[in-house]
This record gives sequence, C-alpha cells and structure tokens, in this order.
Amino acid sequence: MHTVKDRTTRPQARAKPRGHGAPRLRKDTLNRRDHPLWFIAPAFAILLVFFFLPTLFNFIYAFTDWSSFKSEINPVGFDNFNDLASSGTLLRALRITVVYAVLVAIFQNLFGFLLAVLLERDTTVNRVARVFFLIPVLMSALAVGYIFQALLKPEGGLNQILSRLLPFDVHCAWLGDPTWTIVVVSIIHAWKWMGLSMLIYLAGLKTVPEDIVEAARIDGASRRRMFWSVRFPLLAPAITFNVATALLGSMNGFDVVQATTAGGPARTTEILNIFIYRTFGQGLFAQATTMGLVLFLVVALMAFPVITVLRRREEIL
Repeated sequence: MHTVKDRTTRPQARAKPRGHGAPRLRKDTLNRRDHPLWFIAPAFAILLVFFFLPTLFNFIYAFTDWSSFKSEINPVGFDNFNDLASSGTLLRALRITVVYAVLVAIFQNLFGFLLAVLLERDTTVNRVARVFFLIPVLMSALAVGYIFQALLKPEGGLNQILSRLLPFDVHCAWLGDPTWTIVVVSIIHAWKWMGLSMLIYLAGLKTVPEDIVEAARIDGASRRRMFWSVRFPLLAPAITFNVATALLGSMNGFDVVQATTAGGPARTTEILNIFIYRTFGQGLFAQATTMGLVLFLVVALMAFPVITVLRRREEIL
C-alpha cells in the first residue's frame, strides 16, 4: 500500500510545478516577440524625419513660389512646371541624366561581370584582387572624383604616363570634350561601383548547382558553351539586381560629376541633380523643389518597368 501511495503522489508533485511554470514560459515568449519593435523604432524615426517628411514637403513646395527673395510662401499651382517645361533646360538635364544612367549601368555591369568571371576561382591571388577591387566602393565618391580630375587634366598623371610610354607627348583634355566627357565620367562612376557588381555576380556564379554543370559536361558541352548556355542564364537574379541598382543609383548621381566636371564643358554633363544644386544655390527654392519632384517621378517611372522586364526574364530563363 505504501508503494502504491508513493507512486500516486509523486506524479502529482511533479505535475504541480509544470502547471505553475507554463504561464511564465508563455509570458517570456510574448516579451521576446515584442522586443524587436522597440529595437527598430529609432530606425523608423530617422527614416520618418530624414526621408518621408522631406518627400512630403517636396510635393507641397513644388506648387508654391518659395524663394529667398520673398518673405511669404504662396501657392502658384502648376506655374513652376510650366516654366521649366517651356525653358527647355529641364528637358535637356533629364536627357543628359538618362544617357548618363544608361552608360553607367552598361559599364558597371560589364566591368563587374568580367571581374567576377576572372576572379571566380578561390585562389590566394584572386582573394587579394577581390579586396583591392572593393576598395573604391568604400571610398568617398567626392574623393574618387577629385582624384580622377587630377589624373585627367592636360598636365595630369595620365598624360605624363602616356607621354613616357609613347614616342610623342600627349596633351589630351580628357574632361574637355563636349562629346566624350559624359562617357569618361560614366566610366569613372562605373569604376567606383564595379566592385559591388563583382560581388553580386560572384555570389551568383557560386550558387549555380553543380549537378546541372556536371550534366552539361557529361553531355559533351564545351566550357564556353556550358558557360553561356547553362551558367549565364542562371545569373538572371544577379543581373536584375545589378542593372536596377546601377541604373537607379546613377539617376540620383551627383558626387562624381560635381567633382570631375561640375556639369561642364558647356553644360554637357549637367545632370539633373547638379541643375537642382545650382538652382537652389540661386535662391529659387520652389523651382529646385519642382526639379527634385520631377526626378523622383522619373526614377519611379523607370524603376517599375525595368524591374518588371527583368523579373519576367528571370521567369522565362
């Protein structure tokens, strides 16, 4: 009888702490779920103050006559948009911006893709080379612009190097040609960010399934055929990311162009952000805000079609 009583009472004694401990575990779980909201609250506050509120005021001040020459701010409707459209300066700046963005996207992806293919093997030399190509990404864009401005002057370092290598002296104004300066500046911009594109393409190449590559090898595909027919189509997500970020990032470019040419020569590299910077410096705040709103809308209108087309390409491939 004593053994039976002990056996019946022991499970009850053990079950009692479990009943008391269950609500405590549930409470701890709820607290852990609530903590991340408090952690991300400062980030949301910074985003609200420095992004959402300026964007909201950008939509408001574009329809006013805000300037440094008036003490009052009055609504003017679409007058700012009509003035900018009739002058032709805004359309020219938009055209230069689009050309600049397309060139940057082409060069940046081309350089990044070639580097990823050349440095794909995990050797010591390739690892060191990857680090060196990532250094420009970490540098300030203004610093990169000023360095290249010094190198590309007629009496700069590039012409001096070419004069020593060639049998004649070189005095080329690399940043003084109205036709080709936009190409040179876009190459500088692409050089700064090609390390990031290289990383994305390297990640895409590393994630290609080995069984697919092995099956193509067994079927007798050459290395070139296997790369372009098997591995390259599987890089579609990496291409989507790199093209979208390069295109949309260069649409908002300012630092490199301002440091190298400041919009010259003859305003042939005056992208829209430089035009906004100059207009705002003249005290025409409403006109500058209107240009910023136009740039925001153009970037949004370009982003959705580009991403949609690239996403469809991924699904097809």
